[in-house]
Amino acid sequence: MPDVIFPGPEGRLEGRFSPPPRPRAPVAMILHPHPQGGGTMNDRITQALYKTFVRRGFAVLRFNFRGVGRSQGTFDNGIGELSDAAAALDWVQSFHPEAQTTWIAGFSFGAWISMQLLMRRPEIRGFISVAPPANMYDFSFLAPCPSSGIIVQGTADEVVTANAVQKLVDKLRTQKGITIHHDEIRGANHFFEHELDQLMKSVDNYLDMRLAPDSPIR
Repeated sequence: MPDVIFPGPEGRLEGRFSPPPRPRAPVAMILHPHPQGGGTMNDRITQALYKTFVRRGFAVLRFNFRGVGRSQGTFDNGIGELSDAAAALDWVQSFHPEAQTTWIAGFSFGAWISMQLLMRRPEIRGFISVAPPANMYDFSFLAPCPSSGIIVQGTADEVVTANAVQKLVDKLRTQKGITIHHDEIRGANHFFEHELDQLMKSVDNYLDMRLAPDSPIR
């Protein structure tokens, strides 16, 4: 799991990159939770998502947003962080231009940034959104949402209300041409403190379905 430093809009960005294990391997990028809430690329959910994509033969990057760890710059309320994510994906693509597909995953604040990046990068074919902060940030930019994916939420989340996430899911499900899966993990709080295994089982089941050769969702 090599440490990497690559150029971002405000200076260097620090990441961990698992290189492509074979030619044309797909790419996945994982975005961490809120920098001002202590979020880093070493957050346990961010790491678990990273590892599951590595196991599946993806080239995978997780990185620290500006001002976190050894990444340069200062927190920019999501605007600069979206630019960081775009620069990070550019870097992976320059390293591995022949990727057949690209996925994005994010937890909390990282889910909000990842969904914005999805709108700007048509090569992103699938997403995993864990506890997207639908009651704290505006998700109306998803009009229309260009890719299918899964949203996973804890029923006892004290930060992001399950009701706000359900409204987001319902809105996305009115769209034609994409499929939105929605799993609720019973009793889980925002950080899936005791339910990390159930969270990752939900993610892995979804990836088993999506990555199967005969998947109904392309």
